[in-house]
Amino acid sequence: MRISELSSRSGVPVATIKYYLREGLLHAGERTSATQARYDDSHVERLRLVRALVDVAGLTIQRVRQILSVVDAPPPSMSDLLHLTVDPDDSTDTPLASSLVDRLGWQIPDGLGALGDLERGLEGIAASGIDFSQAHIEQIAGAVDRVSEIEIDSVPTESGAAAVAYSVIGTELVAPIILALRRVAHARHAYARFGDEPTDASSA
Repeated sequence: MRISELSSRSGVPVATIKYYLREGLLHAGERTSATQARYDDSHVERLRLVRALVDVAGLTIQRVRQILSVVDAPPPSMSDLLHLTVDPDDSTDTPLASSLVDRLGWQIPDGLGALGDLERGLEGIAASGIDFSQAHIEQIAGAVDRVSEIEIDSVPTESGAAAVAYSVIGTELVAPIILALRRVAHARHAYARFGDEPTDASSA
């Protein structure tokens, strides 16, 4: 198919397709002349992935390029594959996060970038003055651990490509769903606990 048909089938404007080609997010088509190329279903599928990562997950072009590089050249082991879904950051000092992980008894790979994010979150709680006990944080960690177990148990193993698509791309796209479900669950439990009970300010 020509680029106009690729645009029609994928719903991506021609100008955007050309941009993705220049950025290396979309593989080149088969040249038919100096100014024309032929595209196929693999280009349609790749465009859908790119648009999902950009529009749904809200990722930067640089991050999309990193993810697609894993899709195109998956590492040899499944643990390495899943590790690559997180940007490593060896330079971050993470005493609070590392202490929490140790207390939980979790074994994780070295250089996990998520530890830096966890460290900043724990520092923010400490600086806020809000009383979040270690037991409270560990309860949350236990619930998140169960969610993660469900996700990892669902990773397909019939092929490396399928595993990459699920673990790398699925991780990015499911993250906003998890955050949204957390807010919905907050509303559910808040209503179940408090109902229409007035606040102190409104009852004064």
